[in-house]
Amino acid sequence: MDLKILTYLVVGATFALYIGIAIWARAGTTKEFYVAGTGVHPIANGMATAADWMSAASFISMAGLIAFLGYDASVYLMGWTGGYVLLALLLAPYLRKFGKFTVSEFIGERYYSKAARMVAVICLIVASITYVIGQMKGVGVALGRFLEVDFHTGVGVGMGIVFIYAVLGGMKGITYTQIAQYCVLIFAYTVPAIFISLNLTGNPIPQIGLGSTMADGSGMALLDKLDMIVTDLGFVAYTAQKWSTLNMVLLTLSLMITRWYSTRRCWSWTSPHRLTVMRTTRAMCPKVTRSPTRSPQPMPAQQT
Repeated sequence: MDLKILTYLVVGATFALYIGIAIWARAGTTKEFYVAGTGVHPIANGMATAADWMSAASFISMAGLIAFLGYDASVYLMGWTGGYVLLALLLAPYLRKFGKFTVSEFIGERYYSKAARMVAVICLIVASITYVIGQMKGVGVALGRFLEVDFHTGVGVGMGIVFIYAVLGGMKGITYTQIAQYCVLIFAYTVPAIFISLNLTGNPIPQIGLGSTMADGSGMALLDKLDMIVTDLGFVAYTAQKWSTLNMVLLTLSLMITRWYSTRRCWSWTSPHRLTVMRTTRAMCPKVTRSPTRSPQPMPAQQT
């Protein structure tokens, strides 16, 4: 079978899967549309969050940064990922307890001000547009390469698929679609890494193979071979640490705090939808119910 036809079949099957999930998980209530009815299992919600992180903009930019800066660029990977943890611990639970669907609703009710709510809406619109521009750029590049079409056609196809499952299912459809994306992405990332490590080092575990020697009998370490390849391509050596360890630690902490703080102030380019994903799961602890108030008992009559 021709490679182009095979590519069309695989991409078409993926699109059909996403549209099928959107039809199956279409929202029937407002709560299902905004927060998937808060009925998503925690493990499934974690898969959706991970797929959200492994998006086109994140993966392409991260691959470019690591190729250009080498090992030092890993601070962006650790910092942005650590910011997720702070966001999940310090903001998402309190927004959920407040009983609001969106950050703008939360700010409007919290500060008793419609003006504050409008400012939050404007900030979220600007942040969302900035984020979508990066995502659509990645979608256009990826689909343009896979389908062998021009950039604008790739963007149009990607936007059409996202529009279908976002409108039909809301956060419910998006969450289950992201679970399917997680399975696809993990398979696409893990299987090649395993076979590349097995072919180069004889070790099927990529994390261990990265520190092993080449299997061709030369005795050269895989990292030394990697440094040689990227240097021949015009990049700096992968293992060359240009920044001090203290600088890398502080930059990682800065990225973590910036991710959390900017999301808290509604300026983060990740806040509109990634914060909502953290509210789609069931409550991890039972509700606290108040005991019914008892009616006051009449005082006994005093005897004279």
